[in-house]
Amino acid sequence: MSLYLKQIEQLVALQRVDDEILVIARELQDAPNEVRGLQERFNVLDDQRNRFIEKIDHLKEQEKRLGGEIENDALKVKKSKSKLMLVGNTKEYHAMMREMDNLEKVNRLREEEKLALAEELTRQTAGLEDLEASYNELKADLETKKASLQERIDEANKVIAKLNVKRESACHEVPAPILSRYEFIRERLDNPVIVSVEEGVCNGCHIAIPPQSFIELQKGHQILSCPNCQRLIYWCEHFSECPAPAQVAAPAEETEEA
Repeated sequence: MSLYLKQIEQLVALQRVDDEILVIARELQDAPNEVRGLQERFNVLDDQRNRFIEKIDHLKEQEKRLGGEIENDALKVKKSKSKLMLVGNTKEYHAMMREMDNLEKVNRLREEEKLALAEELTRQTAGLEDLEASYNELKADLETKKASLQERIDEANKVIAKLNVKRESACHEVPAPILSRYEFIRERLDNPVIVSVEEGVCNGCHIAIPPQSFIELQKGHQILSCPNCQRLIYWCEHFSECPAPAQVAAPAEETEEA
């Protein structure tokens, strides 16, 4: 096998490793999306739940305050009634009666307010109970998904670490100038970097290469680039079995051209 063909095989082997790394990297990038969606839904429910809890706590504080005020004024009325028979004159008697009437009137208003508070507290508590089932279910699902996601990320990172070792080994097989050219193109173009040419058409951009470039490619003397997309190219007919790199999802516009 000529040096040229050997270099092509080395580059294709490197490309296969990069394909695998790219696929896993995309999975790592997309993996948090499901958890992110669940987290957003959970945050909404959590905010609603906190509002219910804050409202319930506030109502209970008001209820407790009113209860204390009612009890204190009722005690005052009771004490006033016990002293009423000891009053020495009519003026003082009527003053005490007016004071007791006012206290009882205020307490009746407080009782009405307390009843309204109790009704509102019942509504808020029922609302919280209705929300709790969905909240607890989503919380458990989110915790499970987070744990699963972390396991997937850890496993994917282990695979990438192994592939990087494999990639480093593949890079050693490629001559430095050619590797530098490969890396230069990889940083600037969508994957893949090296593609085959079949029937005069580049399998990277799916556009026919110029006849003169195709003639030079068929000679197999040097590694060429596609004049259109700048990817490294090789003629598939140079190999009994075309060493095509693994298929990787192409950008939308290239997929449509395919």
